[in-house]
Amino acid sequence: MEQKNWEVVTNHSCLLGEGPIWDQRNKRILWLDILNGEIHQFSSIQQKHQVMKVGQSVGAVALRTSGGLIAALQHGFAAIDLENEAIHMISDPESHLPSNRFNDGKCDPMGRFWAGTMDNAEEQEGAGNLYMLNTDLSVSLKIENVTCSNGLAWSPDNRTFYYIDTPTRQVVAYGYEAASGSIHSKRTIITIPVEEGYPDGMTIDAEGMLWVAHWDGWKVSRWNPATGKLVDSIRLPVSLVTSCTFGGENLEDLYITTAKKGLSESELEEQPLAGSLFVIRQSGYKGVAAVEFQG
Repeated sequence: MEQKNWEVVTNHSCLLGEGPIWDQRNKRILWLDILNGEIHQFSSIQQKHQVMKVGQSVGAVALRTSGGLIAALQHGFAAIDLENEAIHMISDPESHLPSNRFNDGKCDPMGRFWAGTMDNAEEQEGAGNLYMLNTDLSVSLKIENVTCSNGLAWSPDNRTFYYIDTPTRQVVAYGYEAASGSIHSKRTIITIPVEEGYPDGMTIDAEGMLWVAHWDGWKVSRWNPATGKLVDSIRLPVSLVTSCTFGGENLEDLYITTAKKGLSESELEEQPLAGSLFVIRQSGYKGVAAVEFQG
């Protein structure tokens, strides 16, 4: 496995960088600092970095066909107008669970927004759930008793949903019905060895291979979901690797978010780039365009 050359996109470092998404229309990469409640954007045309402070933790965002973003915030689902920095709350499926927060999310092939929750203090096992925000803005519960809802992806044929609940160290697959959004027949397809950290965020490439970020594992890895075999991995100079997505003109650049949350002073000295957004230009692989929310 050849070593790929990484670059740092901007000199800003996040406490908990997450949720990268490529906006092809505007040629920009978006990513989040969950705990600081920030939405970051970097324009590849203007080479300009901008930050929107949301005022609450922000777990996930997705592009919206009608403009702006759909988001999963500390207090529920919201529509966000980035240009005017306006937030319109839609609904909070966990208003009765004030100690939970949203953590990761993505749109399914039909343009519905899926996002999951976890205990904000990371102490309560099974405290979270996975929800689907329908295009009519109603909310459906998809998976219960999740500890740390994380990476999501859908197979190129729209028949399989892939999902990560981080502490399990597993990537699981469900049968997926595109028309209804229903999932069934859960099975484990990948197990991350203890010494390689925890599976965090996830994306899928044009060949249907899964890319998994390793929290406390210093890398992202590429897996064949049909065989459960490791195909490639890319090592980074930081331990807390959180998520990844493909971007750039031809979706061949791999963007990778990282964190510095919980690192000691000595660890931060050893990892001065912790929390940075990295990019592997011309990665040798090609991604698929992010699905936009259709509501």
